[in-house]
Amino acid sequence: MSKIWITLVAVPVFQFALTNMAFADAAAEKYIDDALPLMYHSCKSVVDEAAGDQAYITKVISALVAVSLYNHEIDITKHVKSEADKTALSKKFIADLVKQCKKDKEALLAGAIDDAVVSALASK
Repeated sequence: MSKIWITLVAVPVFQFALTNMAFADAAAEKYIDDALPLMYHSCKSVVDEAAGDQAYITKVISALVAVSLYNHEIDITKHVKSEADKTALSKKFIADLVKQCKKDKEALLAGAIDDAVVSALASK
C-alpha cells in the first residue's frame, strides 16, 4: 500500500468518519451490514481489487472505520473538538495504518484499521 494511496484516500475517509460517527443504533447496524461483505480484504487486496477505483477504496475504508469506532463504543465527538483535533487525529491514524500495512500487506485491513483507530485515540 503506497503512501500516496494513504494520502489520497485514507486521510479524507478518516476525517469523514470522524465527522459522522456519532450515530444511533439503527444507523450503526446499517454500517455493520455494509461492512460485513468487505471484511475479507487485506491491505493489499483492497488496492488490487479496486484497480484504480478510489471510490471503492473509500467505501471499504469508511465501512471498516465505522465498525471499529462502533465496536469500541467510541464517541468521536469526545476526542475531536476542533478542525485541528480532527487533523491531528487523522494524521496519527494514517501513520499507524501505513505502519500496520507495511508490516504485513496480507494482514486483514479491518484489523489494521482497528489497530490504527485505537492507537490514534490512545496517543491523543
